[in-house]
Amino acid sequence: MNAKTRLALAGLAVGIAGLVVQWIADPVKFGGFPPGIAFIAVCGTLTAVLARRWWAPIFAVLVSLWIAFGGWAAGQMTPNLTSDNPGTVVGTSVMTLGLLFAAVTGVAAMVAARRAR
Repeated sequence: MNAKTRLALAGLAVGIAGLVVQWIADPVKFGGFPPGIAFIAVCGTLTAVLARRWWAPIFAVLVSLWIAFGGWAAGQMTPNLTSDNPGTVVGTSVMTLGLLFAAVTGVAAMVAARRAR
């Protein structure tokens, strides 16, 4: 596994940490366990298991963009970032930054791995 793929996985871990902060801050909002944690974990596992393939980081990129931009398009990010609950604001910020980092480093990992072939 190359270093950029490890960075993408680290970004996913930060995204999960942000979701955990949001969950602790306002557990009622999730109605139980936050499904985003499971989606990110599955995609991170696929990225790690298939790391020998140059395209493996695509899973990290896709889940990151789906959650970050999908959340924005669905109108969920702005209320979370402007919430009166500081845990929700911090958690959403951490999650978004981690996921965007994972998306960028995931693309960089694929480009580097493809060029190395």
